[in-house]
Amino acid sequence: MNSIDIEKLLELLNNKSINIIDIRTKYEYMLNHIPTSKNIDKILLRIAPEKYFNSKEIYYIYCQSGYSSKALVEYLNTLGYNTVNINGGYNNYLLRK
Repeated sequence: MNSIDIEKLLELLNNKSINIIDIRTKYEYMLNHIPTSKNIDKILLRIAPEKYFNSKEIYYIYCQSGYSSKALVEYLNTLGYNTVNINGGYNNYLLRK
């Protein structure tokens, strides 16, 4: 399973442009989110990932605590997408920012 901890993600974010996907609700996203992340509903990503992902790029995915994003990443990777779960989700980001 592809995963990354928040410290390594923040290093990547400081050094280059990366694709970060927030699968929390629109309301949660609007309250606050990891910089440069895009909010895409997890259900949409399950039923039509081809609308949002290019199989040649890497996508870092997070939810609130890391459980939903972990399951989604496992599913998307079986379809051939290069996705990485952000361990601990947004909660870990809050602890480290």
